[in-house]
Amino acid sequence: MTQTIGIVGAGQVARALALPLSAAGHRVIVGARRPDAAGDWGPGVRVTRPEEAAEAADLVINALPGAVSAEVLGPLAPRLAGKVLIDVANAVVPDAHGFASALRYPGSSLAEELQRTLPGVRGVKTLNTVHVSVMAVPSSLGVPPSAFLSGDDGDAKRAAEALLISLGWPPAWILDLGGVASARGPESFVLMVGGLVRALGPVPFGLAVAR
Repeated sequence: MTQTIGIVGAGQVARALALPLSAAGHRVIVGARRPDAAGDWGPGVRVTRPEEAAEAADLVINALPGAVSAEVLGPLAPRLAGKVLIDVANAVVPDAHGFASALRYPGSSLAEELQRTLPGVRGVKTLNTVHVSVMAVPSSLGVPPSAFLSGDDGDAKRAAEALLISLGWPPAWILDLGGVASARGPESFVLMVGGLVRALGPVPFGLAVAR
């Protein structure tokens, strides 16, 4: 089903998702702080202000850095009310090398913080356990990665699953973990990333469940 997808944020994550979503048949609007400086995003992708992207979208993706997600999205609450918000970010305290040394919301999660900040949205956490280059090309890894879903709204999770499938994720690779509090597990995976990069080198990877 064709939808208008709003992506709030204009960094690497937004660029990794925008063109593949457009190629899958969706209308894509990227919300950038400075649209005039955002550059070319390819066919079918329009760049505008975050407020307009949130207003015009049927479904919104949070592609902001996790540390500022609640702060930036909070003022957009009236424009996001009732919409599905897919959160793919990790909120961390970085170490001297830029890797996560701690979670910014210990005992909770960014997904829960966003749901508290934006009580009118239907939040779903997903895609935060794979490298940005894998998000829209899951078959690029030698082992099938897993995409986890966490959220309190069943219809929203089904919408998120449909979006993942349109990006090339087979249904068998998508796992529904339950309510929004279940995002605490996948969000904790980011604490392993520094060690994995030191062990494996700077190669794309993601979390997978063997079964």
